[in-house]
Amino acid sequence: MAIINLRRMQIDQSGIITAVKVSGELGRRIREMGLVPGTEITIKQRAPLNDPVALRVMGGTLTLRNNEADHIEVELKDRGKS
Repeated sequence: MAIINLRRMQIDQSGIITAVKVSGELGRRIREMGLVPGTEITIKQRAPLNDPVALRVMGGTLTLRNNEADHIEVELKDRGKS
């Protein structure tokens, strides 16, 4: 399966977070939102200029700016499997 940057995911695409590649305050904030390796996410919407992005995680909806999404790597789910 492909591993891509969260920013490059398309609407309705799902995957599992494999890495959060930032430290410091931004890394802590991302992890506190529940965006940690092993978490499943689905892209739900994008703003008209593609920033921010709304994603579904753990039954809730979060929005991230593209500069935050740039630090998150995701393994895409195979669309052929449930």
